[in-house]
Amino acid sequence: MSGPHFIRGSVPLPESELRWRFSRSSGPGGQHVNTTDSSAELRFDLAATEALPEVWKARALERLAGRLVGGILVVRASEHRSQWRNRETAAVRMTALLAEATAPPPAPRRKKRIPRGINERRLRQKKQRGDVKRGRSGRDWT
Repeated sequence: MSGPHFIRGSVPLPESELRWRFSRSSGPGGQHVNTTDSSAELRFDLAATEALPEVWKARALERLAGRLVGGILVVRASEHRSQWRNRETAAVRMTALLAEATAPPPAPRRKKRIPRGINERRLRQKKQRGDVKRGRSGRDWT
């Protein structure tokens, strides 16, 4: 990686806790793709990490439960032809995923009263629409 990647701008993703695996990538690339292990798979043991604060860790474990396999978060990247760029892409994806999962929940929405003018306008429009429909009734015009 080109340097430490930070989760939410403050907590670095520790290189010592990351496990990399490389394999042959699929897709275009000709003979190059058949000879190079350019696809990158990044594994991060979220359940056993000491790098994240406990609150963040619990939040991430809860939110990423569907993506975790035995407490391990796996991210793959194989879009680029070079292993280095795929490593960078996987690391950026991992930090973005962890940043989103550790973000605090949004503040609860406070219900506000509907302004009287808006309510009156809505009722007036409903009344006009009802008048239009009432005017369509089958009157005898003869």
